[in-house]
Amino acid sequence: MFGYYVDLALRSLKYSKVLTGLMVLAIAVGIGACMTTMTVMHLLSGNPMPGKSEVLFYAQVDGTPASFAFTHRQEPPDMLDYSSAIDLWRAGKGNRQALVVDSPVRLTAPDMKQPALMEMLLSTTADFFTMFDVPFKYGGPWSTEDDLRRSRVAVISADLNDKLYGGVNSVGRIMHLHDADVRIVGVLKPWRPSPLFYDVAGGRHAHGHTADYYSKPEDVFTPFFTGLEINDGNFHQYNCWGAPKVVGHLTDSNCTWIGLWVELDSYAMVARYRAFLAAYAAQQTKMGRLAFAYDTRLRSLMEWLEFNQVVPGDVRLQTWLAISFLVICLCNTIGLLLVKFIRRGGEIGVRRALGAARRHIFMQCLVEAAVIGFLGGIGGFVLTLLGLGLVRRQAVPYADLAHLDAGMFGATFLLAVLVSMLAGTLPAWRASFIAPALQLKTL
Repeated sequence: MFGYYVDLALRSLKYSKVLTGLMVLAIAVGIGACMTTMTVMHLLSGNPMPGKSEVLFYAQVDGTPASFAFTHRQEPPDMLDYSSAIDLWRAGKGNRQALVVDSPVRLTAPDMKQPALMEMLLSTTADFFTMFDVPFKYGGPWSTEDDLRRSRVAVISADLNDKLYGGVNSVGRIMHLHDADVRIVGVLKPWRPSPLFYDVAGGRHAHGHTADYYSKPEDVFTPFFTGLEINDGNFHQYNCWGAPKVVGHLTDSNCTWIGLWVELDSYAMVARYRAFLAAYAAQQTKMGRLAFAYDTRLRSLMEWLEFNQVVPGDVRLQTWLAISFLVICLCNTIGLLLVKFIRRGGEIGVRRALGAARRHIFMQCLVEAAVIGFLGGIGGFVLTLLGLGLVRRQAVPYADLAHLDAGMFGATFLLAVLVSMLAGTLPAWRASFIAPALQLKTL
C-alpha cells in the first residue's frame, strides 16, 4: 500500500509542478539555513573528550590575598595563583594532574633558513599528554623527572613540524625558544580539540571573545617550570591584586594566572579531592596568606565549559533565527499543501465514493507531503553544504571546523521529512473530511 501511495504522490507532483516547486524550495531553504547553523552549533557545543570528560576536573581556590578580604565575590577566580597551583600539584591527590599556562614566545630553528616566528607556548606538566589523549606522530612526551629537573625539552605540533622541517621526524633537533636552546622530544599528530578546553577561563565575561576557544592548540609545549624560566616576563595575568613588581614575571605576585586540571576516576576520589581543596583553603587562610576559607570549586570538564558559556553568542543567536525561519517556511508549506489538497477535492471525492476510508486519504496525503520533504531534503543538503562553505570562508577561529558529519547528514533528511509531514498533517486531515457527494455533484 505504501508503494501505491508513493506512486500517487509522484503522479500528483507532476500535475502541479509550480506549486510543488514552491513547496520543495520553501522546505529546502528552511532546512538549509537551519542545518547550517545547527551543524555549527553541534560542532561547537560537543564534548571535546568523549568517554573521558567525566573523570577530568578543573580546580579552583580563591587566591585573594588576606589583605584584600573586603573584595569577596560569589565565585573564586577562574585561575590559580602561583603558590596555590604549585602546592596543589605537588600534593598529587589525583590520578594525574596538569598545570597549564600559555604565553607568546619567539622561536627560531638554527638548522633551518627561516625567520624568527612568534608562536604560542604552553607550559605544562608531563601528565597533560596522557590525561588528554594527545596523539604523537614521532617521539613522545617528556617524563615527570623532566618536570622536576626543569629539562630543556619540548614537544611541537604537526603544523610547526611541517613549517620548520617539512614534516620529517625532527625528534632530537634543537630549537631556540626566546634565548634558550631546547631539544625536541616529540611531534604531535594533527590534534584539534574543540573547544580548546584546557585554556578556557573567563568565558562568561568575554563579551563575544569566546570564539577564541576554537582556535588551534599551541605549537610548542615545554615542561612547566622550564617554560617559566625560558619565557619569564612574557606571561599574562588573569586577575591581580596590585601590579606585579616586574611586568610578565608573576611567580611572586598577587595574581591568578595558572590552570590546574586533575583526573579523578571515581566518585570517592572526587569527594576526597573536594575535601582536600577546602582543607587547603582553610589552612592557607589560617596562615594569613589567603582571605577566604573553603571558597573552592571542582567542576567536571563539561560543567566547566557550560559555566564559561564557551559557545559564541552570535552562533546561539543565528541558530534561534534559523529555527524561526524554518517555522516560517513550515507555515508557508502548510498553506501551499492545503491549497493543493483542496484543489484535488474531485479526485478525493471519487476515491471516497469508491470505498476509500478517511484514513486512506489521510495516509495518501501524508505520504505525498513526505515525498515533498525528501525532495526538499535533497535541496536542503545542497544548501547546507553551500552554507558551511560560506562559514569556512569567514574570519573566525572555528571556520575550519565547519563540516557536515554523518550524523548531521542523516539529520538533514530526517528533519526535512518530519517538517514536511508535520506541515502536511493539517491539510491531510482536512482533505480526509471532504464530502464525496458534494464533490461528485460538481464534476
